[in-house]
Amino acid sequence: MSKIKFIVLVFVAVFLVIACKEDDDETLDPVIIEWDKTPYVLDHGALPKPELPADNPLTEQGVQLGRMLFYETELSKDNSQACASCHRQPDGFSDSTRFSLGVDLLPGKRQAMPVFNLAWHSNEFFWDGRAQTLREQSLMPIQDPLEMDETLENVIAKLSDRQIYKDQFTRAFGSAEMTAKKVSLALEQFMLSIVSSNSKYDKYLAGETDLSASEERGRLLFETEYNPFFPDESGADCMHCHGGANFENDQYMNNGLDTDATMLDFGREDVTQNPSDRGKFKVPSLRNVALTAPYMHDGRFKTLEEVIDHYNTGIQESATADPTVLNTKEKGLLLSDQDKVDLIHFLETLTDDVFVNTAAYGTPF
Repeated sequence: MSKIKFIVLVFVAVFLVIACKEDDDETLDPVIIEWDKTPYVLDHGALPKPELPADNPLTEQGVQLGRMLFYETELSKDNSQACASCHRQPDGFSDSTRFSLGVDLLPGKRQAMPVFNLAWHSNEFFWDGRAQTLREQSLMPIQDPLEMDETLENVIAKLSDRQIYKDQFTRAFGSAEMTAKKVSLALEQFMLSIVSSNSKYDKYLAGETDLSASEERGRLLFETEYNPFFPDESGADCMHCHGGANFENDQYMNNGLDTDATMLDFGREDVTQNPSDRGKFKVPSLRNVALTAPYMHDGRFKTLEEVIDHYNTGIQESATADPTVLNTKEKGLLLSDQDKVDLIHFLETLTDDVFVNTAAYGTPF
């Protein structure tokens, strides 16, 4: 090889190294993270348009931050539990155990309520309604000694050490500064985004499918009022408490689980201090009810069969029991074994397989 060719090859090699280094330097330039106010479009299907918080509009980045926090185990004392630990998507964002175990393996006092369609709840949160808003509710399990048992100060300190959260808080709120309020607002946004509106029943209402004969008979039983004087025309009368598009009534009710003497949990009374609220609990939605066992505020019933048997023949009288429920105590709901089967078949049409498999509701990690 001639000396000139060698010099040329060396020059080319040096040039390529410099060029590659410049390219590498360009790729290493810091990414500029900016506030992104792009609105989040809430797909609520055929459900009525909800009234969302005016002071916390849903944005794509706010919902994403809330999703990250919902699945973040650093919100707990020992970094072992997240909100999603007790609100699992396959179980309709509820817990399949009667009482969830916290970080110190201590059981909670009530069954974990499902987290979906919260945008349509207008009567506070938790079984007893002790949280006025969803953002207020979101911080309580973090600080509860029976649950995540962490301080908000420690949560902020842990999150502040991670660049991924500095960036996401900037995208969601315009600043990397983290506060407990921002955490609550982001969690509120994510939970408001979780919508269930694609069950077989929804498709039936839209004319996209038919109910089986048993499901249709169960639907009629569900919607027909109780009539002890005309047994052949009497129904299960479920609509009084579980009506409307979300299958609930935004009320607190005593559904005859206990007598005054056997009642251990006073429910709503613990919040209002009003004796007339004793034994009353928030009426839950029946959407996805086949996924959210066990049932009632204390998870006492393992199956839908047990729930129906309670209303059919197991009502207990107490001072605050709802009159509609007490009306059935003497004769029961008059349901036959086939009635119970049909009713359960209808309740199963409220299961939303799309909702439990929506990737946007699952873990982002």
